[in-house]
Amino acid sequence: MEDYMFSSDINVVDFSFWLVTASMAAATLFFILERFEVNPKWKTSLTVAALITGIAFWHYLRMSSVWIDTGTSPTVYRYIDWFITVPLQIVEFYLILVAVTVVKPRLFWQLLVASLVMLLGGFYGEANIGSDSKEIIGFVVGMAGWAYIMYLIFFGDAKAANDASGNPAGQLAFRTLRYIVTIGWAIYPIGYLLVYIIGNSPFGEGDLNLIYNLADLVNKIAFGVVIWYAATTDKGAVVSAAASVAKKAVSSTRKRSTTKRASTTRRSTSRRRS
Repeated sequence: MEDYMFSSDINVVDFSFWLVTASMAAATLFFILERFEVNPKWKTSLTVAALITGIAFWHYLRMSSVWIDTGTSPTVYRYIDWFITVPLQIVEFYLILVAVTVVKPRLFWQLLVASLVMLLGGFYGEANIGSDSKEIIGFVVGMAGWAYIMYLIFFGDAKAANDASGNPAGQLAFRTLRYIVTIGWAIYPIGYLLVYIIGNSPFGEGDLNLIYNLADLVNKIAFGVVIWYAATTDKGAVVSAAASVAKKAVSSTRKRSTTKRASTTRRSTSRRRS
């Protein structure tokens, strides 16, 4: 079994697995319940947030068992989880924009493909541990995918669509998720770099799993919380709903007024004829 630098006692890593498992379950339940309380245009985004944490919960059950039972890193199970949940997280940028403005469909595919390239690079590197060149190639490819995502959300079509949306809640969510992808996601390549790239590294698999677990805990749940907050504070949605109710009330009043005038006219005509 590997030596640990951050986690001198293996129970620290065990605890991190169970902490993430329980937190993902709680977050999933919260997002599902809150989905019924938000404006319909935000429901899809909140549903995806629940899917992300729900899928992560299921995979963390298995990853916890593998780590605790064997003491080996559950790399394959972790990447299965990431290949499902990370593209969903990136697609959330598109869903937020769709909720508040018109977006070109190509942005969806740009974000999706970039996230898959990032993951394929990381998996290629971690699946070929011991081959320095492949570890580095995987790292470079993964970073290229991440860099393209950063370009799209800071300078590309995603940023342009967000700037043009004019929706404060949507713009706040977009900006916050952008910083999660920048700062929160930087934890993953840093962990990879410390364990696999640096020669004679004092860090081991236990440290890497601890880093990955804590990064998942913050990033996956934070994504959902940001979307939930935007959905509950979207004044545009509230104003729109209020305007709709007011419009219906005015329409109903006008109909009653018209009916009343018509009735009065008929009675007056009837009296004159008499």
